[in-house]
Amino acid sequence: MVRTFAFGFPKLGEKREFKRLLENFWKGKLSEGELLKGIEELNLWRASLYAQNGDLIPSNELSLYDFMLDTAVMVGAIPSRFREYNGLETYFEMARGKNALELTKWFNTNYHYLVPELEGESFKLLENKPLKEYRFFREKGYDTVPQIIGLYTFLKLSKAPKRVEEGGLPVVVLEKLDTKERLEKFAQALIPIYRELLASLREAGVKRVHFDEPALVMDTEDYEWEVVEEIYRELSQVGIDIGVLTYYDSVSNYERFVNLPVKALHLDLVSNEENLKNLKEKGFPKDKELIAGIINGRQPWRANLKEKLGLIEELLKISENLTISNASPLYHLPVSVEPEDELPEGLKERLAFAKEKLQELKLLKEALNGNSEALKEVEESEKVMTAVYAENPEVRRRVASLTEEDFRRKLPYKERDKIQREILKLPLFPTTTIGSFPQTEDVRKMRTAYRTGKISEEEYKKFIKEKIKYAIEVQEEIGLDVLVHGEFERSDMVEYFAIKMDGIATTKHGWVLSYGSRVYRPPIIYGDVSRPKPMTLEEITYAQSLTSKPVKGMLTGPVTILNWSYYREDIPKREIAYQIALALLDEVKDLEKAGIKVIQIDEPAFREGAPLKKKDWEEYFDWAIKAFRLCSRAKPETQIHTHMCYSEFNEIIEYIYEMDFDVISIEASRSKGEIIEVFEKFKGWDRQIGIGVYDIHSPAIPTKEEMKAIMERAMRVLPKELLWVNPDCGLKTRRWEEVIPALKNMVDMARELRQEVGAKV
Repeated sequence: MVRTFAFGFPKLGEKREFKRLLENFWKGKLSEGELLKGIEELNLWRASLYAQNGDLIPSNELSLYDFMLDTAVMVGAIPSRFREYNGLETYFEMARGKNALELTKWFNTNYHYLVPELEGESFKLLENKPLKEYRFFREKGYDTVPQIIGLYTFLKLSKAPKRVEEGGLPVVVLEKLDTKERLEKFAQALIPIYRELLASLREAGVKRVHFDEPALVMDTEDYEWEVVEEIYRELSQVGIDIGVLTYYDSVSNYERFVNLPVKALHLDLVSNEENLKNLKEKGFPKDKELIAGIINGRQPWRANLKEKLGLIEELLKISENLTISNASPLYHLPVSVEPEDELPEGLKERLAFAKEKLQELKLLKEALNGNSEALKEVEESEKVMTAVYAENPEVRRRVASLTEEDFRRKLPYKERDKIQREILKLPLFPTTTIGSFPQTEDVRKMRTAYRTGKISEEEYKKFIKEKIKYAIEVQEEIGLDVLVHGEFERSDMVEYFAIKMDGIATTKHGWVLSYGSRVYRPPIIYGDVSRPKPMTLEEITYAQSLTSKPVKGMLTGPVTILNWSYYREDIPKREIAYQIALALLDEVKDLEKAGIKVIQIDEPAFREGAPLKKKDWEEYFDWAIKAFRLCSRAKPETQIHTHMCYSEFNEIIEYIYEMDFDVISIEASRSKGEIIEVFEKFKGWDRQIGIGVYDIHSPAIPTKEEMKAIMERAMRVLPKELLWVNPDCGLKTRRWEEVIPALKNMVDMARELRQEVGAKV
């Protein structure tokens, strides 16, 4: 009999209970006991949903911040700067304290994880969260399957100290375990800890454990597979059934994967055709359970259940021991589509969020078992799949008529740079911020009041202007060189533009967790995308009217809008990206006409959107680069900035360079300037670069000395004339009492650095 298993259900709660619990605890409004009690209630709610719809209930999924951080704490990988582990105090210090772990993107998604640091080879089973959760659920009447980050994935995403030369000087940097020696060394050190973990679970009555190993879908060398095989040889001897879950792509070596000494294997059958092709051509071991990921965990479209039922019947011919599942974790989706009552006509019926995905799996099982009502719903699912795409012939015409000339600026960078320096007359080490300023409680209240009709548009706009005026005054007083308007009118950097574009829908309750307690609502691209009227002109021109210093026009780039939205699947992503880029190009032209001399087009999702296998990179980067170049085809005198954060740039620096911006700002604080090494390896880097000198995700106020150390490191590798100074990301989540002193320190540091460098010249 076919079983169902779902995993990764959103921990946020139907009313964002998780976010409120965490933030109230951080504010001191909740005790640790009250926080943990609330988390227990959330956990039980999730377990009840799993139990109602599936045969296996996962546990150990609800992290207080991040599951990679949980795993690091579990094995005792606590960097020495955090001193002795002291429960939640240390846990949150590692997550968001002054010297927090590096934050980066989880594979090719918009979830961020904390990068474990493996300082030495001495580990211990410090916090056995999987065991605690299993016992908790057992007491409540649920027999669960602990879900744990696999050791290989944990190692591949961790970093360890390594001595390198930078600017002719030896430095210690944190680097991935990218050699056989380093990977094997840490695997041997951690296998005993994982064995001890499994033994403790077995003794508690656990029959089965699932290890998440999404790193096995990335490009994987033979020596890495040898490490994987050694890990599972060792762990399989503990006497507990092991399932290995892969997702986001096809496994890198199908034969070696299916021959791992484990009981169950999960394959993603949605992201592409390769896994299914291998199943059909190479078969599947009779002594293993196939967990078939047939329901899309990343896109919100309802499944064609009739088609899925046919696929299950095909799979049963390959493996009689079959479990059907979601293809990837469900935390990339909102909780439920039920409360959405303002979507374009016909769209809601096409959507399935996390709760509806659970129901789809249950329905498929019931239909397979001959349930007449379920069979009827499966038959009718095809009717629901009727397209709800809003077509725009003019948009289609513009995309079809694009030529290579449309993807190039009129002058090369060196000529543009001369013109821009003459116009802007900025000092050495120009200072700026990334764009947003604190979204304080009064901002959120007024936005809600405006949306609910409690205040008029005129009242709301007046309030926003007051906030912009204050932000300009603060920046002038601090002494920043290039200013921003503060983005007080924007709830989210993608949603704001989605609301103002045709062909994109937004939700009221479709929240998704990005990291920690930070949430966003991904828009839904359901039609051809266009811009009916200017989107940012009013606020930015008002800000510019208040100062003689340049104010940046702030836009979100086409690749990020696409990658941080759910998108239609009837046309290629390339075409959707070009549609968005053309809408943004119209905005750029309007800003230029209004006299805006600096325009920032943020692309934080540029790296995360890249396929996990390098063989697929060329196609992706071809259209991603072109989409950015299309929307940034400004006049030579307009300085185009872009911003990227919390991504691994090392392997894609050549593609980034091809975007042809004038200035890029990057994160360099959590990685302690590690990213600077990338530019030493890239010969011929000549673009200006804003170094993120302090971590905006921490409430700690950085000192001048800490920021200066990052700049000095950058100056060992890059010419000083190319360097800007800025925070590593937007300041939206911080408070003014943190922001103002931090920026004052930053500006003072830049001024002192100018004097020091000037004295040397």
